[in-house]
Amino acid sequence: MYPHFYKFFTLTLLFACSWVIAQPPRGPLVVSPQVHTDKRITFRYLAPTARQVLLDGGQFGASGVPMTRDSIGIWSVTVGPIKPDIYPYGFKVDGVTVMDPANVNYFPNERFKASLVDVPSEKPALYDLQNVTHGTITYEYYPSVSGITGRVVVYTPPGYDKSPTKKYPVYYLISGTTDTEETFFKVGHTNLILDNLIAQGKAVPMIVVMPYGNIAARIAEQSPNGTKPADPTIRDAPDAVSRAKAFEDDLLKNLVPYVEKNYRAISSRDSRAIGGFSRGGGQTLRAAFGNMDKFAWVCSYASYLSPAEMDRSFSQIGGNAANTNNQLKLLWLGIGTEDFLYKGTVEFMDYLTAKKVSYKSFTTDGGHTWMNVKKYLTETLPLLFR
Repeated sequence: MYPHFYKFFTLTLLFACSWVIAQPPRGPLVVSPQVHTDKRITFRYLAPTARQVLLDGGQFGASGVPMTRDSIGIWSVTVGPIKPDIYPYGFKVDGVTVMDPANVNYFPNERFKASLVDVPSEKPALYDLQNVTHGTITYEYYPSVSGITGRVVVYTPPGYDKSPTKKYPVYYLISGTTDTEETFFKVGHTNLILDNLIAQGKAVPMIVVMPYGNIAARIAEQSPNGTKPADPTIRDAPDAVSRAKAFEDDLLKNLVPYVEKNYRAISSRDSRAIGGFSRGGGQTLRAAFGNMDKFAWVCSYASYLSPAEMDRSFSQIGGNAANTNNQLKLLWLGIGTEDFLYKGTVEFMDYLTAKKVSYKSFTTDGGHTWMNVKKYLTETLPLLFR
């Protein structure tokens, strides 16, 4: 008995020692970002052997700002004050862009995943976590196109689990170019905005379904031959419309049926809304205009369809404006004056106006950013399903 015990004890001790020896030495604790009460922000990055570290925070006016190295290799810089909001940032270390390893909050994206810094306002913003009853976020997988598995994030409103017979309207909210199914949740704070609006009595309790909009990338990811998809950021590529159609087919044939089978969703066009940002806004408009029997509420965040595409593929929208206005309970278009899609969106609005198609518009300052997306959500969520 005892020899076996000592043998076991010795092996355990040797394993523990080898595990400890195998671990890399831990560096000094780095706190980053540090948001000060005066809205200035200190960023820090540990890189003892780096020759140069720059702060890459263009969306809060700090693009390529040099950082200073201390005696133990921690680079730092303080900028601001910064207007309260949630901003992406990163570091350029000897020319290579990296995330902030001291920060657990990041921007979900197909490409570079920026870190996020939240500069709080004196009074809690609508997208902030507040002392209200909260809904639930669920990560779901569903059978998608070509035998692959789709990914989606689903928000259910406060009280959903406590009312097993109650059904809810559904808002299908589509991610932008290179964004993932998590972006409306982690960056747009859609769940917190809705929690706060519902608590204030300003929004109807609803289910929000947030899918990943890039079908081609998902097929490539799960394909055994590793097929590489076309670059989704090329908006005028010949296959842009076909990629939008692939998403539309997946949405209508796979995702909507899955949601209505597995959640207490009201299965009628009057209780379905669809919206999206950037590429997701284009997918929204195409899916809605091509399936007027499926969606009665349509929200386009910083996106548009050209007059040529409207006349070619959706001539019935402007050709029979009275019918369109009767079918759509809401057609909402939002854009920032500094957005690179501003001109095209204004031309789209002018087209609808000329055709006498009713719509609501919202113009703000700023560019093609998720700071503006939160504004669009704040404006549209109270309008849905009223």
